[in-house]
Formats: sequence, C-alpha cells, structure tokens
Amino acid sequence: MEKILVGLKRVVDYNVRVRVKSDGSGVETDGVKMSINPFDEIALEEALRMKERGEVNEVVVISIGSSESQQQLRTGLAMGADRAILVETNDALDPLGVARIFKALVDRENAELVLLGKQSIDGDNNQMGQMLAAIWDRPQATFASRIELNGNTARVTREVDAGLETNEIDLPAVITVDLRLNEPRYVKLPDIMKAKKKPLDIVPATDLGIDAGPIVREISYEPPARRERGIMVDDVAGLVAALKDKGLI
Repeated sequence: MEKILVGLKRVVDYNVRVRVKSDGSGVETDGVKMSINPFDEIALEEALRMKERGEVNEVVVISIGSSESQQQLRTGLAMGADRAILVETNDALDPLGVARIFKALVDRENAELVLLGKQSIDGDNNQMGQMLAAIWDRPQATFASRIELNGNTARVTREVDAGLETNEIDLPAVITVDLRLNEPRYVKLPDIMKAKKKPLDIVPATDLGIDAGPIVREISYEPPARRERGIMVDDVAGLVAALKDKGLI
C-alpha cells in the first residue's frame, strides 16, 4: 500500500475538567491544555505499526482547524508520521463539513486507506468516518479492535454486544478505531526535534473548492446540573422512606 491518511483532531486534554464559558458561547480553551483526540492517537499508532511491518510506504496526518492545530500535527510527526497537512479554518464545522474536506484530500492524495478515531471526545458524534465512506462511496469498518491488511483487502475485528465480529472489506476504505486496538507510543525528545524538519503543508479551506459550511450549529452551551448532596440513612426502613420522599418508589 502506498499511502494512509490519519485524522488528528485538537481537543481539550482528557485529564482537564471542561468548563463552559460564562456567556454560554462555548467551552473555555484559554490557558487549557490541548491534545490529540485519544482515539485519533490510536489510529495513528496503528498506521505507524503498519508502516513498520512494511505494509504501507507513507503515513500522512491531517488536521482541520486554526493554526494552533499545528501543535498536534507536530506531535503526530514526532510519533513517526512522514508529513502533515493542516486545512486551516476558523469556522465551526459539523461532521459532514469535515467529511467533505477529507474527501477532497483523499482525492488529492490518492489515498488507499483512511484511519480515524471512532469519535472525538469533545463532540462525541461518531459520524464523520461513516459520512466520509458514504461520500467516497467506499467500504467502511467501525470500532476496530484489530486490523489485518492482506493485499487489496482488510480484515477488521470489532467488538459487539455478543462478542467479536470480523469483517473483510475491499480497499480503498475507511476504518475507525476503538480503544483496545493498541497503546500509542510515547514521544521522545529526539523525535520531537526531528519532527520540526518534516513537511507540514498549510492549505486554506477555501482553496479546496468545496462548501464545508455547517448544516447544524450549536447556539448555546450549559454545564450539567449539579448533583445533589447525598443523605445518610440509619437502616433499610430509612432508605425506603427516603426513596419514597423522592418519588422513586
């Protein structure tokens, strides 16, 4: 295989407590640690392992967003990706708009496989990979916990309620990955220094010649309701009475 495209989204780090802005216009990001979406990091790790096994020649990481997303792309390059592409835009995009941009890049790069995280930890939509496969008119496999390449096909094992399900799909294709696929490698300082010399192309979203404008817009944000403080009961009778008071039984 010649080339794999891997999507890397810039998100609030999973260890950070998310706070809504005081005006309800979005999530607070000023001074907040930002990282690669964890599922996307797993997708990149799998692509790098494929390259190390000699199954692919080039791994290209892609991010869509502001110029600050270069930080996450540089991390992807330090992990081992060959080059990076930033589709620069300050507009808020929905999953369909992101899928349209990826389709334009797939055509431009003539990619044979697109690896994505099954979802991002900010929107939790789990939509973009499926939408890209539909627009591209190519097979898809989601929630992958194991991927085996064999010539022009990929055998994908995924976890389902009843156990494990194995699908075989023709390439080119879109595969979204789950947590148990692998454990991403740590980035070492020498690799960070080498990553600074790797190519990172910046492409304005307007140069792609597509309409990626959102169909759905978030108009306001609000934090979840605060949990009520629990109460202590002395015995089972007290527990039953408390539940009755709350109308639970």
